[in-house]
Amino acid sequence: MRNLQVVGGIKKLNNKNYNTWATCMESYLQGQDFWAVIGNNEVTQLDEDTSSTLRKWKIKASKTMFALKTTVEDDMLEHIRKAKTPKEAWDTFATLFSKMIDTRLQLLENELLSVAQKDMTIAEYFHKVKFICREISELDPSAATV
Repeated sequence: MRNLQVVGGIKKLNNKNYNTWATCMESYLQGQDFWAVIGNNEVTQLDEDTSSTLRKWKIKASKTMFALKTTVEDDMLEHIRKAKTPKEAWDTFATLFSKMIDTRLQLLENELLSVAQKDMTIAEYFHKVKFICREISELDPSAATV
């Protein structure tokens, strides 16, 4: 079986980089053949070789949980400290950040609606609108960009 190496090149999850972290972690976990544990696609039904199958699944789940816990900032670790499965940990982050993303989207949309040129030059005004739109599109890829 492969050795689990420290997940290099992935910035630790913090309050600002969930989408990037989740994308990179999903790719990493797929490459390690651990994504099935998160996606709940892993075959864990009992068959003739029950103890061996269960043991292999537990090892994969433990390695997956290790990868998740070592790629998050300490304050983020608190959210999944008591998670019993990698899927539970993953879903906890997905729920937590979907709420944060929704809130941030609402703030950005309000800012976009209230932006006025006032003392800004056309270029400054355009840059500000473009910046807000880019932030919105990063949070919500389905949003139309300017």
